[in-house]
Parts: sequence; C-alpha cells; structure tokens
Amino acid sequence: LEAIEKAVHRDIHKMRAFVRFRKIGEGADERYVAWFEPDHFIVERNADFFVRRFTGMRWTILTPLASADWDGERLAIGPGAARRDAPAQDDAEALWRTYFENIFNPARLKVKAMQKEMPKKYWRNLPEASLIPDLIAGADGAASAMIDRMPTSPAPHHAKVKAKHWPTPEPADVVAPEAEDIPELREEAKGCRRCPLWRDATQTVFGEGPDNAFVIFVGEQPGDQEDLAGKPFIGPAGKVFDSILDDAEIDRRKVYVTNAVKHFKFEPRGKRRIHSKPNAGEIQACRWWLDKELDLIKPNLVVALGATAAQSLLGKAVPITKMRGDVVEREDGLRVFLTIHPSFILRIRDQEDKEAEKERFLRDMRKVRELMGS
Repeated sequence: LEAIEKAVHRDIHKMRAFVRFRKIGEGADERYVAWFEPDHFIVERNADFFVRRFTGMRWTILTPLASADWDGERLAIGPGAARRDAPAQDDAEALWRTYFENIFNPARLKVKAMQKEMPKKYWRNLPEASLIPDLIAGADGAASAMIDRMPTSPAPHHAKVKAKHWPTPEPADVVAPEAEDIPELREEAKGCRRCPLWRDATQTVFGEGPDNAFVIFVGEQPGDQEDLAGKPFIGPAGKVFDSILDDAEIDRRKVYVTNAVKHFKFEPRGKRRIHSKPNAGEIQACRWWLDKELDLIKPNLVVALGATAAQSLLGKAVPITKMRGDVVEREDGLRVFLTIHPSFILRIRDQEDKEAEKERFLRDMRKVRELMGS
C-alpha cells in the first residue's frame, strides 16, 4: 500500500510537471489542449491544481484514462481519449524551445538523475525534448563558458549604491529606530550596522509581504541571488518554497516572508560566494529587526524554517528533526510552527529521497494552512 501511494504521488507530480498545452482556435474559440499518459487514475484528483494554475484560460487535458475540461467557470471530468485527438503542435512551441535552451544550466546537469526525473516516456509530448540530446552533448563546453562569465563579486553598481545611500555610521549611531510601519522599518534597515555582516553583503534583504499577514515565514538568511536582488526567497530554495506553497494552496502574496538574519554571510571560493551559517551573535544582533516585524504585523502564527529561524524566534537552539511539525507557544502567546528550511531539500542527492522530503514538507505546509484557519 505504501508503494502504491508513493507511485500515485509520483504520477501526480509528473503530470503537473510534464503537461504541455497547445493552442487551438482563435478569438472566442480559443482554447488549450494537452495530452498526457498517466500510470494511475489521477486526472480527477489532479484537475483542481490545473484549475488554480490556469484559471484564466479554457483548457482540456486528454489522457487514455479520463479527460478534464475547464471552460473558465465549470470543471468537467469525462471519458478517456486517443492521442490522435490532441493537437500535434502550435506556433508557441518555437518560443518555448528558445526559452528552455536559455534556462538550461549545464553546470547542474546529471544525466541519470534527469532521466530518472523526466523518463523518456514523457519526451514525445514535450516540445523541448528534441533539444535535450544536443544540450547534453555540449554541456561540458557550456559549463566552462558559464563559469568564465561569472562575476567574482557583486556588480559594481551595487557598491556605488551602498556608498551613496548607506554610509558607515559611527558606533554611537547604531540606535534602534522607532518605525511605525513595515515600509518605514524597511527603509531604516537599509542602514543596519548592528553586526559586521553588512560590510561584505550587497544590501539589506528585508521581509516582504502584507503588513497585516496572518502568518510569517522566517528563514535563515538571504542567499546569493537574494543579496543581489534585495528580495527574500527568490533563489533555488525560494522556488521550491513557492512550488510547495502552491501545492498546499497557500497564497504567498497573502503571507509575509523574512529571514532571521538580513545580510548574506558567505565565504569567497574562487569566483563563487558560498553560503556560511550565521553565528549566535549575528542571530542575536539581527533579532531586533525580526522582533519589530512581529510587533508591527502581529501574526497569529510564525513558521520557523530551519534551526536558525527557530533559535531566533525562541531564543534557544531546538532540535528541528525531533520537533518538526510541533507548535511551540512563546511566553507572549505567539505560536511558532517548526519545520525544515526548503534548502535542505535541494541538498538531498538521491531523487527518491528528495521527492519523499518534498512530500513531508508539503504535509507540513498543509498543517500550516489548517493552523491559519484556527
């Protein structure tokens, strides 16, 4: 039974990943049709996901087992179809292939892992599949060229902005500001000098989301991409986070996302900047900003993503593996839900273990959604 359950979940994931819609008709007759070949009877169970993801367009998903049709207002589940009933291609596929070719990352290519995640049985339905053999063949040369293009440090304009807007204060100037709302607090945080991390970081990466959010998600610290962009959770871990929030039916636009530490701590290694875990002093120094975010937003629930976030919120180290899924109530009455940081999922090499950990994290997020309603 456990093996069947795992296989069904994997099939659901594959359907969400590999359905490709093709446009037919124009104007009032425009709609999108896709063909997929599942191993299990998952169409009805999976249909609501596609309704949420593609609410604004009229679409049909055809499979040999069943079909799902969305007309913009009503979802209908019908009988199975034959492959010949689905369109072969459309005008947008050339654009999609161009996009796929440009986002392909040769440095992260692992052929066996890719074929395990994207078995060849799905290739004939994917417009990008025709590019894969050539991309694999040229991966080594492309990876070398990409490494040669990587910057050794943040772009020069970031340093100019830092020098212009965030001058180094004297030690006596490091005084806790009294902001009255989140936008004002965010502006104050741009000049934060509460610990030495600001010296090497490009900029402060403050929290983002509505200032009346019911729940706040707290991570560890910004990564390389967040440091350059100035926004939290937009890198690889952020993409995993967004995907699983979507599966759990939690709208990220309605939650507040921040980090325990607001500056990127890293070690230079050649041309790369490698994440370095913040120490207890840096976590404590930055806790003032997190406490102020909590005071201004007044959430009913905070989700600690990982050990650093939990330490910042609870004032002590806690065993995340042992306490994962628990809700700890602080002395001030604030509920703190404990779980892993999504970057943990990215560090798992075995694909089956990675998928299992995604499922566990999804279950955690579904618990969060339930707590949001209580």
